[in-house]
Amino acid sequence: MSSEISFKKELIGNFGYPVWDNPTEAMVEAAFAHHNLKFRYVTTEVKAENLKAAFEGLKAMGYKGFNCTIPHKVAIIDHLDGLGESASIMEAVNCVVERDGKYIGENTDGKGFMESIRTVTDPAEKNVLIFGAGGAARAVSVELSLAGINHLIIVNRSTNRGEGLVELLRTKTNVDVELINWQGDYSVPADRDIVINCTSIGLSPDVIRVPVLKESLQPSMIVCDLIVNPPHTPFLQEAESQGCQILDGVGMLVNQGRIGIKYWSGVDVDPEVMRKKIEEIYS
Repeated sequence: MSSEISFKKELIGNFGYPVWDNPTEAMVEAAFAHHNLKFRYVTTEVKAENLKAAFEGLKAMGYKGFNCTIPHKVAIIDHLDGLGESASIMEAVNCVVERDGKYIGENTDGKGFMESIRTVTDPAEKNVLIFGAGGAARAVSVELSLAGINHLIIVNRSTNRGEGLVELLRTKTNVDVELINWQGDYSVPADRDIVINCTSIGLSPDVIRVPVLKESLQPSMIVCDLIVNPPHTPFLQEAESQGCQILDGVGMLVNQGRIGIKYWSGVDVDPEVMRKKIEEIYS
């Protein structure tokens, strides 16, 4: 009697625009292959006006979940069946999981960052400064606030978006937070323990410096950049030249990917397999 043959693989996707420079597919596929998981990860370019149609198609094809990146992290919420705790607080989604036929929005960005920062320091009771007020800044600032940081400064060019994030943090966490309007080269206060770039400034192909007064970066500071392309950004290079400890965005990317795979498959994958793939891509 012949054995049954099946080439079935569960589908996972990634919606974004632009998205073709996003390395997540290569990283996640490396983990799938390493652990012999019967999954496929498919990156898909989806413009904002096509999000609803793309999501309906994904559901029709029985996807087990997907990532969503710029510009869909907030817009996708209107189409989902529910939100996990972190995504509900942040009002932003980067990871969607199919559970019993319902699609639930989660946010793994902040969790991925927390695992990364904790390899170098415990953020509890630290003074933190974040550049930016978009989806990544929301995720990171909420998780840091819930972890018990002492004080947070949000530095952002858009006052409206910055005020929105500050209001969210004051309403849903107990953090002591203030907003600074970003003009020119910003001078980082000497009392900051952790400084994080959550903007897209420095992302390839526009590999430019973050407008920060380099001399204000102190050797006592841990300076982080969420950008992974390139991993060693001009911002991190300047911080390193000032004697700061630096943390690139690869750790956050790998950690949030690992958490997403656990949501989709139930399997804890080896993060070093994914890190190796990312380092190979950007070497």
